[in-house]
Amino acid sequence: MARGVHRIPLPLPNDALRAVNVYALDGPGGLVLIDSGWAMAHAADVLLRALDGLGYGLEDVRRFLITHVHRDHYTQAVVLRREFGMRVSLGVDERASLEESAKPHRLPMEAQLARLPSLGAGHLVDLLGVRFRGSEDAGEAIWEHPDDWLRPGTTISAGGRTLNVVPTPGHTRGHVVFHDTDDRVLFAGDHVLPTITPSIGFEPVLSPTPLADFLGSLARVRSRPDALLLPAHGPVAPSAHARVDELVAHHGRRLDQTEDAVLRGDSSPYEVAGVLRWTRREKELADLDPFNQMLAILETTAHLELLVAQRRLRTTVIDGVHHFAAT
Repeated sequence: MARGVHRIPLPLPNDALRAVNVYALDGPGGLVLIDSGWAMAHAADVLLRALDGLGYGLEDVRRFLITHVHRDHYTQAVVLRREFGMRVSLGVDERASLEESAKPHRLPMEAQLARLPSLGAGHLVDLLGVRFRGSEDAGEAIWEHPDDWLRPGTTISAGGRTLNVVPTPGHTRGHVVFHDTDDRVLFAGDHVLPTITPSIGFEPVLSPTPLADFLGSLARVRSRPDALLLPAHGPVAPSAHARVDELVAHHGRRLDQTEDAVLRGDSSPYEVAGVLRWTRREKELADLDPFNQMLAILETTAHLELLVAQRRLRTTVIDGVHHFAAT
């Protein structure tokens, strides 16, 4: 681990991802945390104990730097700010999704659910609606605005180091990473993960080009000096560049597989997702639970749409469902 940086894994309330990494930077000027965890009592207790082991308390936290607006990164900062008054900073392009999340009685994943019928997967809407019903966010409680919006290209002094704010849209449109080029450290959030591929366009206000955004962001990180990879999920890795290369290669293969499925006769995103394989265990779509089926279909759609943009496929709408075919 880099000097003055401490990784603090905080628990999550689900089985898909067990923990989110919060990074504490200690140095002149006070304690700064990168990401904050999910707003729940158990996570706050774990954070308190970890800081105590470093000789700090929550009252010593001067600022939260948040990589993106997802619940497991942003919401605990909002709750802790009420008691301790620390500053919370978030990428400026997350504003629309934050404001959408804060709307009263909004169901999680509303935008994604609304797309499913046009992707040939309308049967999942009722299944997922049952899952999400009753889980509306109390908008004013956990989706308050940050104290300041982080703008691309700015620099931040934190923990005795200088962090460059680098825009990395794709996972969400306002995702940022924090790059210390002097010490060769990259706080990567969910943009570059060491063992899994990040979900694309996983946000309340959807990007029209999430995969193109993501691949462009990977190229941006690859063009910068290499660094120790400090991800939001999973272990620290020695080279951000090496993992970026793996992610780019993965999506290149996935684009080819997706195109091949269409050329064999599958046309809707649901049909194409059904012939691809998912997770490192190479599962079939039917073997996934409805939530992960939705994510798989949405990711397939992102690949199909990029293939259209590359003029490798064309698309038509038949009875309200998008279909893809060879050019």
